[in-house]
Amino acid sequence: MKRRDLLKSSLTAGLALAGSAVVPALPAKLAAQPRTGTPRDRALFNLAKRELDRAGDAIWRRDIVGICDYGVHSARQRFYLINMGREEVRTMHVSHGSGSDPEHDGWLNHYSNVEGSNASSKGAYVTWEWYQGKYGTSVRLGGLDETNDAALRRYIVMHRAAYSEPSHLQRWGKMGRSNGCFAYGTADFREILMNLSGGRLLYADSLGLQHDGAMLTREEQLALAGSGTNPNTQMLSADHRTDAQRRIPGAF
Repeated sequence: MKRRDLLKSSLTAGLALAGSAVVPALPAKLAAQPRTGTPRDRALFNLAKRELDRAGDAIWRRDIVGICDYGVHSARQRFYLINMGREEVRTMHVSHGSGSDPEHDGWLNHYSNVEGSNASSKGAYVTWEWYQGKYGTSVRLGGLDETNDAALRRYIVMHRAAYSEPSHLQRWGKMGRSNGCFAYGTADFREILMNLSGGRLLYADSLGLQHDGAMLTREEQLALAGSGTNPNTQMLSADHRTDAQRRIPGAF
């Protein structure tokens, strides 16, 4: 059986399971920014097209692409839903893994594809079926690169989490940490669930993408924040918590 046929079989089974899940109604259209709005959006479209071409027939729904930019602080809206047909971009928050941020300062420090690492993995994913898990309705992912091909056995999925809600960000100035999964607030995850599941592309990397289309390192972003010229400044420096708080994903 071809990989694509296997993935479709898994998707069909999962959608049957999800039929019994209670999913809140969503607006018919994504709140969006036109592609011509910012150089950042044009860069995202180019990246989405590149990764769709690279993934080939592993992706069988090519209308919407998710791009996760782990190169910026977790206080930033660094997850992008890209409607390829309408050339529109929707931005939202997303959490990264505790193993990628042991100091819990809001920056992803490294990636891992190792089971038990609780770290985020970079690369291209295909979104699979819905299922009911610890965090309610979630979306399974298949890793398409050597850097994330252990996603299924590591249980790396997309799900909602209390530590990814806006209230958490307002209190702590950063998102909580997952066990390596892509975790969202409830409202954002509703859009993710309905618009990115079922054979679509999710791509994660450290881009450091800014509104002007520039891709900056952490040091460059912090320098801009210190100079007061960065419009994206939101609690970009680390604060100091207890060792216990640092060890517990999503604790603060």
